[in-house]
Amino acid sequence: MYEDDESPAAKYEARLLFQEAYDAQLGHNYEEAIELYKRSIEVYPTAEAHTFLGWVYSFQNRYDEAIAECLEAIRVDETLGNPYNDIGSYLLAKGDSYGCVRWFKRALFAPRYESYAFPHFNLGRVFEMRRKYLEAARHYTLALEQQPGFTEAATALRRIQALVN
Repeated sequence: MYEDDESPAAKYEARLLFQEAYDAQLGHNYEEAIELYKRSIEVYPTAEAHTFLGWVYSFQNRYDEAIAECLEAIRVDETLGNPYNDIGSYLLAKGDSYGCVRWFKRALFAPRYESYAFPHFNLGRVFEMRRKYLEAARHYTLALEQQPGFTEAATALRRIQALVN
């Protein structure tokens, strides 16, 4: 770790390690990705590195560790929306279709998020599971408004429309 955490050299090295980790992740080399994300965090912790480390843990069904990394990401930068949505997704994967909702809603209010379509889609999934079809349709529609090419949301919306007609 660099003495001055704001050091441009530390940020640069962390960014390089993050990119290596991401490349390993894309190649399904999860153990290597985990080690590289951890090294990136050691050099210069970012919310993104914690979130992506959690994402790799989720590929291994290590949801508790994934959630812990997302909570750490929020501690580092509460403005990033991804870890909120990811926590909701991991809770849903663990079977908690009630506890996940507040996390998806928090993702919708995060100021720094590339696609609000994902938490809308996930809320649609939850409401569909609960048989609250109108609410599910509303969130699938909002997901499509955010990201018009979101095929899964379009398919889900058509499925709901067929159910209520």
